[in-house]
Amino acid sequence: MNDAGTVPAGRRKALLAAIALLAAAAALIWLLFFERARVYGHSMEPALKDGETVVVDKLTYCFGKPERFDVIVFRSPLEEERYYMKRVVGLPGETVQIVDGRVLIDGVCLEEVPERERITDARRAAKPVRLGASEYFVLGDNRNDSSDSRDSDIGNVTEEQIVGKVILRP
Repeated sequence: MNDAGTVPAGRRKALLAAIALLAAAAALIWLLFFERARVYGHSMEPALKDGETVVVDKLTYCFGKPERFDVIVFRSPLEEERYYMKRVVGLPGETVQIVDGRVLIDGVCLEEVPERERITDARRAAKPVRLGASEYFVLGDNRNDSSDSRDSDIGNVTEEQIVGKVILRP
């Protein structure tokens, strides 16, 4: 500041340029690493409701792998432009099966909090489903109203299909 209490024109331009550069960098980071997505349907209730908007972190899985109970967004194996949001329950190398309405991982009942309703239709998971080295088994939280890994048209989700991790609701 000069004696009159104002910022000299040269410093003001530099400050505005720095602010513009910061804003551009923030926008670029947002575009590259985050995305807003809308929830369609009731398959993830009660955690995510139809019509809600969530933020998807597209960077996390560049440095690590999905963990059990992460909610992920992934591309449909049949329709490249269709996306799903589901919860990871089975990890690479595990065997998933649904017996008497409960999810078993390598023969052990999956302990979930909160406890989910019993599954009425195991579909392809009525028999053991062995996951490959880069495959995940996903389920909707609303287990009896969800298209997920139990369906042969979705099946096991590969790492290549995963877009990112749902991190928050704005």
